[in-house]
Amino acid sequence: PKYNNMTKINTEDFLATINQLLTFSLETKKRNFVEAIDIQVGLKNYDPVREKRFQGTFVLPHPVRAKTNMMVIGNERHCDEAKALGYAYIDADGLREFKRKMKPIKKWAKPFHTFVASDTLIRQVPRILGPYLNKVGKFPSPLGSDENMDAKYQEMIRTLKWQMKKVVCISAAVANVSMTDDEIYQNAVAALNGLVSLLKKGWQNIRAVHLHSTMGPSF
Repeated sequence: PKYNNMTKINTEDFLATINQLLTFSLETKKRNFVEAIDIQVGLKNYDPVREKRFQGTFVLPHPVRAKTNMMVIGNERHCDEAKALGYAYIDADGLREFKRKMKPIKKWAKPFHTFVASDTLIRQVPRILGPYLNKVGKFPSPLGSDENMDAKYQEMIRTLKWQMKKVVCISAAVANVSMTDDEIYQNAVAALNGLVSLLKKGWQNIRAVHLHSTMGPSF
């Protein structure tokens, strides 16, 4: 979906919050890795038990992470392409070797932020692996036979997925501390607008919005 810059959040206040977060992460308590920035949204007038749970995928203006690892679950053609381009890959036979055992599946999936699967294989993934990838929000996006893999990667590193669970607080990674204030703001606004479009009452369902870095406090 397309994004826009319309939001009920005060722009100056939001930029001030981003500045506070970056000051803490880059000066007060600088880490030896690039921290991600999550947006946390508290909901109101929403019953996650009674109401239908929602999910939606949105492409943000800028890449979310400083470095994103992508796994290609591919047919023969896509595995060959992934190998040539330097992406990690696995075929259906490789998935079957896990024998649906949770421990090796978790170990295999952990290093990767995003997954794509050949459109000819994607329906087989839950049958072969079980529900784990979907459970942790890493179910692969389809990769068509005519799609450019590098272009798909560029799309995936800007993709955010909102997925409602059994709680009234929802969060997602929207940026990282190496980005500029404006880039973080643009991604956060696009993410919020995407979430609002999924809510029955829109902004009336939003109680509070906070930002925090991987190891930092909420602002």
